[in-house]
Amino acid sequence: MADIENQVWVTQLRHLKRLLAAEDSAAFRTAFFELHNWEQSQFFLSLNRSERLALYDVLTASEVGNFFDDIDDDDEEMPEYLAEMRPEFAASMLTEMYTDNAVDILEHLDQPTINRLLAQMPHQPALDMRSLLHYDDETAGAIMTTEYIAIAANQTLASAMYALREKADDAELIYYVYVLDNAKHLAGIISLRDLIVNDQETMVQTIMNERVISVQVTDDQESVAQTIRDYNFFAIPVTDDENHLLGIITVDDIIDVIDEEAVSDYSGLAGVDVEDTTENPLKAAAKRLPWLVTLLFLGMSTASLINHYESLVSEASILAVFISLITGTAGNAGTQSLAIAVRRLAFPDQERTFLRSLFSEMVTGLVTGLVTGIAVTLVVGFWKHSFILGFVIGLAMCCAIIVANLAGSFIPGLMARLGFDPAVASGPFISTLSDLTSVLIYFSIAQYFVASFIH
Repeated sequence: MADIENQVWVTQLRHLKRLLAAEDSAAFRTAFFELHNWEQSQFFLSLNRSERLALYDVLTASEVGNFFDDIDDDDEEMPEYLAEMRPEFAASMLTEMYTDNAVDILEHLDQPTINRLLAQMPHQPALDMRSLLHYDDETAGAIMTTEYIAIAANQTLASAMYALREKADDAELIYYVYVLDNAKHLAGIISLRDLIVNDQETMVQTIMNERVISVQVTDDQESVAQTIRDYNFFAIPVTDDENHLLGIITVDDIIDVIDEEAVSDYSGLAGVDVEDTTENPLKAAAKRLPWLVTLLFLGMSTASLINHYESLVSEASILAVFISLITGTAGNAGTQSLAIAVRRLAFPDQERTFLRSLFSEMVTGLVTGLVTGIAVTLVVGFWKHSFILGFVIGLAMCCAIIVANLAGSFIPGLMARLGFDPAVASGPFISTLSDLTSVLIYFSIAQYFVASFIH
């Protein structure tokens, strides 16, 4: 079914491109507007520069703005798209977009270009965009929109419905209507259902919900995402320190935040930007090499440590057989612990302190280490007919897993407390660090028992 849908979509793309190339504007517009806005955006992204220039001649700035709302603002070619448009066309297009989406695009441009575009916009949209551009990245202010519906507490539902009809076209979401007092403070909230089912002569303040869950404009976007997730909101109001309503954050923006944070965390765990799947091989190599070279030198420490115990390995060569088994298992355990720690930090449990989390991970490491250690003791004991050797391997593995678990939990927690991104403590780093500690543990234990299993 998916293959059939994909073939249909490819056929549609080719048909639209043929109409665009043939300069059949009427037929193109008819076929183009049968597509959903997201499909229109995907068609745009499939075009080359000359095709895009032809598209700007066929569509109005408002029509382009409608589907630009559905283009990922992180697209690296976004500055190129705006540069190839006429300045007045680009400014008009941005004005037609939702303010928060337009600001996300402007953030990719240099300041002179931003100033030129804003200068060609109507006063109020330009003012709204300038205000949003001042907020720090990854805060509530940076992802909120100023296109919401607000009414006064001392008006009737009939007049509120009139205001809703007047502003609905420009609002990003109309399910919630926010109520302001005379000082423009956020005083309450009314749902669209409340406006419809109640008597139209009822005063807003008599039926509004005065308990409004809101976020501060400086709150981190992750905490905003957690609040919306916890309360199952479609949107949440954003206020300043004096409870003035500044904007709202809608659930579609939160989905983007969750996606960004997930990609960021996974990139950290992998030690590479997993979002750049189509990147130039040379650029991809340039981004990966710093981590790989750093880990190479850390790995050399492990090699040096093994070299330090060269005489022990020469005396009991059987020890070399199990080095990769112990380091690999410890590395896997450390990566598991790291993934849990990063996830826990992304959605913190207020009742779980750092030390409590560390203790919990230590107990987990102890249980998994004991079970794994006992299992490998028995396997090696029967395999090599030496339960002393099995005990050495099992004990080393148990201790290595406990240490790896603690490192995987402790390092991201420490980095978060120091103000760094905990995902930077990547999986490859923890694995390499686990190699170093597990080799040290392994040979430290083995040297005390070496005489017992050498025949």
